[in-house]
Amino acid sequence: MEVIVHKYGGTSVGTPEKIKNVARRVKKTRDAGYEAVVIVSAMGHTTDELIDLMHKVSNNPDPREYDMLVSTGEQVSAALLAMALQGLGCPAVSLTGGQAGVVTEDIYKKARIKEIKLDRLKKELKAGKVVVVTGFQGIDSRGDIITIGRGGSDTSAVAIAAALKAQVCDIYTDVDGVYTTDPRIVPAARKLKYISYEEMLELASLGAQVLHPRSVECASIYDMVIHLRSSQNETEGTYIMSPERISEEGGKMEKKEAVRGIALDENIAKIGILKVPDQPGTAAELFGALAAEKINVDMIVQSIHSAGTQADMAFTVDRPDLKRAVEVTERAARQLRAENVVSDSDVCKVSLVGIGMVSQPGTASKMFAALAEEKINIQMISTSEIKISCVVKAEQGKKAVQVLHKAFGLDKVA
Repeated sequence: MEVIVHKYGGTSVGTPEKIKNVARRVKKTRDAGYEAVVIVSAMGHTTDELIDLMHKVSNNPDPREYDMLVSTGEQVSAALLAMALQGLGCPAVSLTGGQAGVVTEDIYKKARIKEIKLDRLKKELKAGKVVVVTGFQGIDSRGDIITIGRGGSDTSAVAIAAALKAQVCDIYTDVDGVYTTDPRIVPAARKLKYISYEEMLELASLGAQVLHPRSVECASIYDMVIHLRSSQNETEGTYIMSPERISEEGGKMEKKEAVRGIALDENIAKIGILKVPDQPGTAAELFGALAAEKINVDMIVQSIHSAGTQADMAFTVDRPDLKRAVEVTERAARQLRAENVVSDSDVCKVSLVGIGMVSQPGTASKMFAALAEEKINIQMISTSEIKISCVVKAEQGKKAVQVLHKAFGLDKVA
């Protein structure tokens, strides 16, 4: 019997009535003759509420106890959904990630999944039950509950689907697919039927919050098709798969577009270190110090002064990391004898994404011309084969997205 894997996000299981709706949808899948495994997130804002509660009792919570606490949110969702299914006459059992065989690294709060031991899952499925599994968590070599980072339920779902060799992993959320950009910014944004792993990974990493980047990475490794769709209706969503599969499914016309999507990241800040000696090892010392503090650096730009002995460096970090990043950079600047460190949180990043850029030159110049026409100044630029990102003033971010969406004709059906 074929296995279908569903994943429901926090908003999809946010109330008892929504949980009942999910139960009815899952039962329909079960009644159609499929074995069903369901991965759930915590209800609504439960995880945030648990973290707030934690801070009221501890200023420096132990990582192990942090994982013990926040993992309970998913257990509530899983147990309630199993009860709702049983109430519909559909046999079901809820399992924690550990009970379901999700084995992780021995790292609290942000572990990666090492393997899925399928014995318990297969046993429950063979007994005719729907298996409801807590997302976002697993168990380590010591038997401790471990979480796999915020948004990790998507990753749990894809990993379990791949282990079970399911044909598709249906991820249900409060949006009905992947759009060319955020419809709240551009009402004419178009829903995409297909998007490649590479494009989705870039969009997810660049601020499009419909899917967790690690889940897309996992899907790409195992060639697992993700169907991102709405939990509110039966409408077909967006299929995330390899370019080869997109061609097989008839998505050749969409593949020809140079730009498939536009992302806006308003959660960044910019740091500059001025007049640093232009010599080997300078960048290694600065970015090594940031890495040691677990501060993720994104865009990096270096410019050389006319004398050739000094350079300016600018880079971006996540806005919540700005204060710590400035402190680390100032320490490094003193060691390197740089002149000054400056920072700016009043910025955002606008990015074009599309695998068609590889074969269609001129995308960057068209982007820059469209922004220039609207008097939007570009502060930093970063490119890859399928992405062009620009840092602009925060207040101009949404305008930049609107301008570029129109310039590249993304509201038109391919």
